[in-house]
Amino acid sequence: MPMPEHLFDPAHYAKARLPVLEAETLPPWCYTSQQFYDREVERVFKRSWNFIGREDELPKAGDYAAYDLVGEPVLIVRDRAGTLRAFANSCRHRGTRLLDSTGNRRGIICPYHGWAYGLDGKLIGAAGMEETHGFDKRAYGLHPIRLKTWDGFVFINLGTGSVGLREYLGDLPETLDSYRLSDMVCVRRREYDLACNWKIYLENAMEDYHTPYVHRQSIGAQHTVPEKSHGAWGGIHMAAEKTIAVLAEDLAHALPPIPSLKGKPAAGTYFLVLYPSTFFALTQDCMWWLQQFPQGPARTKVVIGSCFPRATVARADFAEKVGFYYRRWDKSLPEDNAISERQQAGLRSSFASPGRLSVREPMVRDIANWLLDRVLD
Repeated sequence: MPMPEHLFDPAHYAKARLPVLEAETLPPWCYTSQQFYDREVERVFKRSWNFIGREDELPKAGDYAAYDLVGEPVLIVRDRAGTLRAFANSCRHRGTRLLDSTGNRRGIICPYHGWAYGLDGKLIGAAGMEETHGFDKRAYGLHPIRLKTWDGFVFINLGTGSVGLREYLGDLPETLDSYRLSDMVCVRRREYDLACNWKIYLENAMEDYHTPYVHRQSIGAQHTVPEKSHGAWGGIHMAAEKTIAVLAEDLAHALPPIPSLKGKPAAGTYFLVLYPSTFFALTQDCMWWLQQFPQGPARTKVVIGSCFPRATVARADFAEKVGFYYRRWDKSLPEDNAISERQQAGLRSSFASPGRLSVREPMVRDIANWLLDRVLD
């Protein structure tokens, strides 16, 4: 299907706007075009609150983590007062990337010319600049990036004009209140580098049509009951069963349920999308997230983070039993990874065209429309 000249003309997407059982999927170029991806970066990712990780992943003063979010190098640091801060991961001298990966530092030293910054981002040393006319260290601290937290989850915003995080989240904190997410601990973080568009992975996470086929050797068929979309997030409630996050054959090794659950969380499982690019799964015993860090129109880094209540992590048998949870994720996630890459490969075909949606894919339509509301002219 050829890409049109005027890519962001709403007429090209009219059929994606129809009710789910009448709608078509997004055109293939939405998953393959650099031009469409660049518009997503500018109008979606740089104007949204982006989930980045958990506070407990950086527990001590000096702990840091470096991220790349849609081409922006970002540095998260815990300062000496215990506050998490976010900065552009770029030296104020000549732009060198300051830190990589994760670790702990007493300060931040540029590897190029030795400019030194405190954990609060202030420039504290610039040897060799003494003769530069009018140079004032106070004007050359690291560029700050907006950072806010909710129940231990860390979010950053690359823009300046959007709403606050709590307004962005809407009623999500109240909906998930009984999980006591602030009392959870991230016990493992695993990354995958995939040859697929970020939307492909998110759409796959938010529909159960694929589960009896893609996951027939692991978790098998799942049946969910969709709920209304919620603005910054959309939820799907699995009312049919109380899910424990291990494979069926490992149920004897399950850890205890979260004791505070009540209402719908006590009766089933929440799978939800936290726009723009994060999936949350909340079961009876734990929660996990899937973050999509777009690397371009056809490449995505996917991160899975696994969280359990502190009391569960403190159990003497936790190290033994959590291995069965890892077994489930390490079996089912590669299945999702492989099918997402196969979908991307198929969408490169010049014959690829929009398809139709089943009754089991309402969130695929909702994700598309949330995106179109932001990228179209």
